Amino acid sequence: MTAIKIRALGGPSQRKSEPLFLEVLTRSLIILCAALAIMLSSAAVCDGHWLLSGDRMYGLWNLCVLRADRAAAASLNCTTNSVGFGTEGLGLGLAFCRSVVSLAVVAAIFGLEMLLVSQASEGSGSSQRWSLGSALLLLAAGLASAGVVSFVFTLGVHASPLGFTLTFWCQFAATFLFFLNGLAARHYQNLKAPLMPSGNPGKV
Repeated sequence: MTAIKIRALGGPSQRKSEPLFLEVLTRSLIILCAALAIMLSSAAVCDGHWLLSGDRMYGLWNLCVLRADRAAAASLNCTTNSVGFGTEGLGLGLAFCRSVVSLAVVAAIFGLEMLLVSQASEGSGSSQRWSLGSALLLLAAGLASAGVVSFVFTLGVHASPLGFTLTFWCQFAATFLFFLNGLAARHYQNLKAPLMPSGNPGKV
């Protein structure tokens, strides 16, 4: 009778062992890709030169004019004053863009930290930290996409696919990585939660 009760209640002898290697691999890939996205976005924000149109370079932090001297050597003459670049609302648009993309990097760093800290704890605390980390990555994706869209909208007259620099495409890729990793982390947690036995919360 005791064995029957244990079997009916789904005791430890009948519980399927979880694929530990697959769990560790999934978590490691999410954390690794989130770290890669942070590095890409940080490089893009620090460089800031996202668009080249003719002899002008439009960036988050300054605006540059490409000049060529007699020796055919090119040099950049940069300024933070948007007056004279022929785009209405350029200063305000770039200020908004650099603010949100910088906040996106900060949110992603804290999100990555929460994902890492969740691996050092167990139980409901680990689950909450993992959930917070995934939410912060999704927030970073939203902020980064807002920055990219505002930059393109502000400089729509000068924008062209071939005019965007490598650092812009790094930010573009980082935005998608923020979203995909945040979504994957949230979806992974939702998949793990039903598998945990009632009354015995495990590491999520």
